[in-house]
Amino acid sequence: MINEIISMNGYGPYVWSSFSFTLISFTALYFVTKLQLLKEQKRFSSKFGSLNVEKARAARSQSINRVILSNTSNI
Repeated sequence: MINEIISMNGYGPYVWSSFSFTLISFTALYFVTKLQLLKEQKRFSSKFGSLNVEKARAARSQSINRVILSNTSNI
């Protein structure tokens, strides 16, 4: 029973190698994306995290900053 699932009528090596390659690729893509997000959040926080009130108002009035601020929950 287990051997039939693993061998898949001779196509097992192709199927399982393709499955493992896809799983490894998606996992790597997830972690790379997560690291880039953390890097960009840190960069954004360092740029806009320590603004005084006047500069914060000016930053919020810019359209691109409004979009970024609406997509982040904890700044």
